[in-house]
Amino acid sequence: MGLEKETGDTKIFMAEDSFGRPGGPALAGPEKRAENGLDRDPHGLNTHLKLGFEDVLAEPASFHSFDKVWICSHALFELSKYALYKLLTLFLAIPLALVAGIVFAVLSCLHIWIVMPFVKTCLMVLPSVQTVWKSVTDVLIAPLFHSLGRCFSTVNIRLDQE
Repeated sequence: MGLEKETGDTKIFMAEDSFGRPGGPALAGPEKRAENGLDRDPHGLNTHLKLGFEDVLAEPASFHSFDKVWICSHALFELSKYALYKLLTLFLAIPLALVAGIVFAVLSCLHIWIVMPFVKTCLMVLPSVQTVWKSVTDVLIAPLFHSLGRCFSTVNIRLDQE
């Protein structure tokens, strides 16, 4: 019990028309792409989601379940992950794509028609604001702090230790 050697490799065979496209859960081999070679994540945005059964569940050498339990667990994990993903994308992909498209369209419109004109206007106005601010500081603030500096320059602090 628990000392058996794993001899079987987990494999699931699916018909070509299952779930709408060829291919199925990749149990025996590494990650699979669609048969036509189309890479749906060319920039690698979701590389952190490439999890396999061994990444989630692992038995150390000192504790092993029966071979059949391990193989069935592997098959159920991969099949449920594959089928549930297909089911969720069937119902959620189109509405979420619509929402994401609307959000990005609104953000793009705001950026193009509100944010960038405001930034350019501020950059055009800032040189004159800078000139006025420099004049105000030179006329009002600099003499005030210069006078305060002269007043406090005569203050001496002496510390006595007793």
